[in-house]
Amino acid sequence: MNNPTIITRLTTGVPGLDEVLGGGLPELSFNVIARPPGCGKPTLAHQLMFALATEERPALYFTVLGEPPLKMLRYQQQFAFFDPTAINRSVRFVNLCDEAMAGDLDVVLARISEEVAAHEPAFVFVDSFRSVVLASKDDGNAHAHLQRFMQQLGMLMTSWQATTFLIGEYFTDTDANPVFTVADGLIWMRQNVQRNAMVRKVEIMKMRGQPSLPGLHAFRITTDGLQVFVPAQVDKPPKELAAAPRATMGVPGLDDMMGGGLPRGYSLLVAG
Repeated sequence: MNNPTIITRLTTGVPGLDEVLGGGLPELSFNVIARPPGCGKPTLAHQLMFALATEERPALYFTVLGEPPLKMLRYQQQFAFFDPTAINRSVRFVNLCDEAMAGDLDVVLARISEEVAAHEPAFVFVDSFRSVVLASKDDGNAHAHLQRFMQQLGMLMTSWQATTFLIGEYFTDTDANPVFTVADGLIWMRQNVQRNAMVRKVEIMKMRGQPSLPGLHAFRITTDGLQVFVPAQVDKPPKELAAAPRATMGVPGLDDMMGGGLPRGYSLLVAG
């Protein structure tokens, strides 16, 4: 019997995110970081990149039609995780604006392949990937062309043993795109206003091979970067309480939720 493949989990450098992911980020995975503007996608991507990249295992950050690298770096260097000495050593930025404006996904793929072959990165970031899709001029069968592009990009990164992140702006959970099928991980970032305060949350929609925590998890952005808040673990009841005689509540299913019923001698407050 063959032994199961052991998946290495990488520490993200984002407080709380490893726990939400289920123990860290799977190495060699193909991930999407998405949602509308203003959620902190580039900040998360840069925080991951500076935490993961080393001179022995460098990172390539491709920018497309979003912010120019110099403008993006001017803002990102305000964060504590930003390391200016890493630029062009363990971290390298590549602008794909000209290739994307050509409107041919094959041209974009060729440039990515060229840079990957030249620098042999362990980590690859493409921001904003959706801009590549919108710039495509393939009107005949754009969906099939995009699917082929995604498969080729995924195979390229797999052959180079690279952990990949695609950053893009998607406005609905059901936004049809082959990238969601190909991706190993979908990190969905959300934001809304509650009582005149901006509330940001992250949800792991998909993470293959990982026991990720379900649901929405609040996070905040400070000068240190992102911090994800992990729900507190509920302590197990003491052994003597678990073994105490219990009274049935008479409500189907409620006894199971209460660990077998209400411990005898306890008071119960029912509020509504």
